[in-house]
Amino acid sequence: MLTLLKTLAEITLLRRGPEHLPRSVVLLGMTVSLWLFAALAALALIEQFSEADFFLSIFSAFVGILCYATIIVLYGHGARTLQTVSAIVGVGGLITLVFVVEYVLLKPLLGAANAGFIATLILFWSVPVEGHIVSRAIERHWYVGILLALGVFVFQYLTNSLLTTTGQAA
Repeated sequence: MLTLLKTLAEITLLRRGPEHLPRSVVLLGMTVSLWLFAALAALALIEQFSEADFFLSIFSAFVGILCYATIIVLYGHGARTLQTVSAIVGVGGLITLVFVVEYVLLKPLLGAANAGFIATLILFWSVPVEGHIVSRAIERHWYVGILLALGVFVFQYLTNSLLTTTGQAA
């Protein structure tokens, strides 16, 4: 498990790519567990994060993974889907854990607004990281991956906005 966390940290810092993870359903299960643990930690430790937010984040992650898997297949690298999804989910869990720890530790010192701003910046780091992962998976320049990740991010944001707006209207 320590080796997995180290590799995910290296991917998060853009030093490695999804090809450094084995193709393994067990590994995917481990990264999903890490992501769920991080999301549950956010639910337990951050007052503003509700159960509805938790389920929305699960749905949003699923939408993003589906988008990335589709991109990888369309670029002709379907065999890399399992590794790439494992990498995206794993770094998502790692980034979420860093976000939660930062918020919990800095909120008493800086206040909720400032800690929340820093936490948001940490979460935004996932866009270039996911772009890096996808660019390595489809063997394209990093800027192609960043553009694809931005597109997926916007799609997730619009989907979340539609769902939360619809939920408030009901």
